[in-house]
Amino acid sequence: MRQLLLLRHAKSSWDDAGQSDHARPLNPRGRTAARAMRDIFRNLGLVPDVVLVSSARRTRQTLDALAPWDETPIIEPMDGLYLAAPDQLLAIIAGVAETVRSLMIVGHNPGLHELAVTLTGAHAMSSNGHTARQLAEGFPTGALAEFTVASWRALDPRAGAADGAGRLIRFVRPRDQSE
Repeated sequence: MRQLLLLRHAKSSWDDAGQSDHARPLNPRGRTAARAMRDIFRNLGLVPDVVLVSSARRTRQTLDALAPWDETPIIEPMDGLYLAAPDQLLAIIAGVAETVRSLMIVGHNPGLHELAVTLTGAHAMSSNGHTARQLAEGFPTGALAEFTVASWRALDPRAGAADGAGRLIRFVRPRDQSE
């Protein structure tokens, strides 16, 4: 089994109207939330082998806030993750080497939320599971969804088997650190 971590960037700033969306930084609340997620990662012992991060400034800053790692992952910024749709995300994940045990994607909504819902599957989303219900309600900034999947290749969108292909382990938000 493989571990797939989907992390949405923390809250970004809209202060500079002339700034491109790609260049928007985290705002103060986002920086605080990203640090809270660092504590959550540490408390849960989450250390990915590989991190694929959108090239957007806010995603890279969110990832930077998680450091230092106990074991530094391989980090690859990718333009293709910027505002990627679920099928694009699945294609990227399906291309990861099967030797990678744990993969983290740091990206954006709506793609991450739609991907998480797809991986969980309609049956699990309609069940009475509290975690699945929270995920169905939304994927707020700074949130993390952790899945187990059989293999990366099994998520290839051309195979059409992504619906329900993951087992949702947990869904945590920055505010969960204080609860």
